[in-house]
Amino acid sequence: GQTADIKCFNIQGVPQKTIQTKSGDMPRDIAVDTKGALLYCDVATRTVYKLKNDQTEEIIVLQGWTPINLCVTSSDDLLVTMNSNDKTQSKVFRYSGSTVKQTIQFDDKGQPLYSGNDYIKYISENRNLDICVADCGARAVVVVNQAGKLRFRYTGHSSPTKNKPFKPYGITTDSQRRILTADSDNHCILILGADGQILRYIDNCDLSNPWGVCVDKNDSLFVSEYYKTSVKKIRYSK
Repeated sequence: GQTADIKCFNIQGVPQKTIQTKSGDMPRDIAVDTKGALLYCDVATRTVYKLKNDQTEEIIVLQGWTPINLCVTSSDDLLVTMNSNDKTQSKVFRYSGSTVKQTIQFDDKGQPLYSGNDYIKYISENRNLDICVADCGARAVVVVNQAGKLRFRYTGHSSPTKNKPFKPYGITTDSQRRILTADSDNHCILILGADGQILRYIDNCDLSNPWGVCVDKNDSLFVSEYYKTSVKKIRYSK
């Protein structure tokens, strides 16, 4: 949320622990690695922090770029979306620890894959190792393969009931390689197939401005609602 606190809840929604960011500024995004350490982006310090056993460590400190969103991959790498400080460029870095392994920024024609602005760009790795970015500023879901080559770009709805422009926020994937993204302005979750085809919408759960999304190992979907400041658990899998 928009405070310096990161809160841990159990599955019943009961608070378990509150952690304050090292700088006292709000975290831009959070993730948990395969060893149970908490990772978070701090825009104010342009740093990605790692918290384990109540010890906070700076693992990525940037100059010229600001970390925006992140996710942990199946191989325990860290994918981080970044915006340049002048807000004209965006890219994805893959880290192993504090070491850069890969940079994803341009397509085969030298064109930017992601919009250059300071909008959020949530990121998730699919089970086929595709890298999926919800580029809110471009109103697009941008999917590249493991090597960083563009696979597809999804930019809009075909449903006449979705009358607001497509504007994805959170993004996640499930065990069936489906891509789920929060279309906040249309108050729904869009589900895409691994090749970019529309499969269905989740719009019957009284969702209000869905924002962050994640899927657990049982394919239960968790959705945060921005203005209601609530989290819903949804069983959607068919």
